[in-house]
This record gives sequence, C-alpha cells and structure tokens, in this order.
Amino acid sequence: MKTIKFFVLAGLLMAIGCKKAEETKPDATTESTATESVGQSGVKDETSAPNIVQTAAGSKDFTTLVTAVKAAGLVDALSNAGPFTVFAPTNAAFDKLPKGTVEDLLKPENKDKLKSILEYHTYVGSLKTDYMSDGQSFEMVSGGKVNITKQGDKTLVNGSEITASIETSNGIIHVIGDVLSQK
Repeated sequence: MKTIKFFVLAGLLMAIGCKKAEETKPDATTESTATESVGQSGVKDETSAPNIVQTAAGSKDFTTLVTAVKAAGLVDALSNAGPFTVFAPTNAAFDKLPKGTVEDLLKPENKDKLKSILEYHTYVGSLKTDYMSDGQSFEMVSGGKVNITKQGDKTLVNGSEITASIETSNGIIHVIGDVLSQK
C-alpha cells in the first residue's frame, strides 16, 4: 500500500512539474515572430565597427539621407554584410533640389520612387577611389549606371566630386555634393 501511495504521489508531482515547465517554456511561434520583425539593423553590437547606416546616422551632414533611407525601407538592406558603396549626398546636396522635392519624396505614396533614387546611389561591392579610373561606369542597384571621371586628384561620379571617403564595416561611403539623377 505504501508503495502504491508513493508512486501515485511521485506521478502527481511529476505531472505538476511538467505542467509548470510547459507554462514557462517560450512559445516557438512568438519567439520566431519577434526575431523575424527585427532585421540586421536591430542587431546591437558594442564592439564592431559601425556599418553604413550607423556611420551616416552618426553624422550631422547626413540627416536628410538617413531620413530618406528610413522612409524608403532600406535600413536593413544597408545594414547587411555587403560590401556596399554608397555615393552619399550631404544635407547641402538635398538642399540644392527644387523646393518641396525632398518633402514630396518622403511621402509614403512616393516610397518606390525614393527607393529607386537611393538605389541609384548604391553599388554592391566596394569601390575605392584609388581603383576608379576615368571613363569607368558602374551598374548601381537600381540598374542605372554611374560614370566616373578623373580631373587631376579629383574623382567625380556623374560630375559630382567625391569630397571624402569613409570606410565602414560593410563597405564605403563616398561623400558627394549632389543628388545623382539617373541617365
């Protein structure tokens, strides 16, 4: 009789213990949904060098570009491993556009147009100015081509001078003073 009571009590305790373990076990559906909703841009790493988006976001000269990248939904794409080359217009470059152009492009209904413009500024691969030569052209993410010209020590993309180059963990940012238009 004692043996039966012992097994019944042990079985009851095991059943209660298993039930509690199931209650505290994370739901696989909830867990995968949470990780799927965070792209590469959501990864926080205090030791790695910043990527293209993080570098641009850390500069007061690229606030318009970063706003546009966010509005176009390209933050995760430009945060991936790459490498990428971004011909990055400064705030002053965006200010050269006709009044109201940037505000219009940032509207949700113009997301595809904005995305296409930004993709025309992005090349898959790392293009260093030292390896660019006069007359070269490169096909950008949008499918359009940019043309490189050299004028002495200056390197120009579609006639816009590359004033600085910033290496990042996933590519390179070439600072330019114009918003490039597709040809």
